Amino acid sequence: MTYYETQLRKIRQNIYSNQWQLDTVIATRNYIDNNYAKDLNLDLLSHTRFVSKYHLLRLFKRYYGQTPKKYLMNKRIEKSKEHLKSGMTVTQTCFAIGFESLGSFSVLFKNRTGLTPTEFRNEQLSRSNLNSDSGTCEP
Repeated sequence: MTYYETQLRKIRQNIYSNQWQLDTVIATRNYIDNNYAKDLNLDLLSHTRFVSKYHLLRLFKRYYGQTPKKYLMNKRIEKSKEHLKSGMTVTQTCFAIGFESLGSFSVLFKNRTGLTPTEFRNEQLSRSNLNSDSGTCEP
């Protein structure tokens, strides 16, 4: 075994000593990534990995620096930006990413981005129009 491999093994043992914990938080994150539009809560996430919800909460925060709920909200905002950029309406976007209330979606979106979903959408659409207009050549 090389010196580099030895050092990597030591670091892994110190930081990521429990492979089961790693597998649990990675699988939970993947589950959130693939099911962000569904009604996810800590109880459901803990049942998918057969672990206590409080233990899952601590593990997720330890490895990712945020709670599963905060990660889910960030994922939904990220996806909502993609939907709004593609021209989807605010209402369609709201329900497509898993929110049940347009008001709560709008408030969260504005808190995270500084713009309302409508302002963000209009800004993105005007940018795309400017880019497409600048690309035309006149004879």
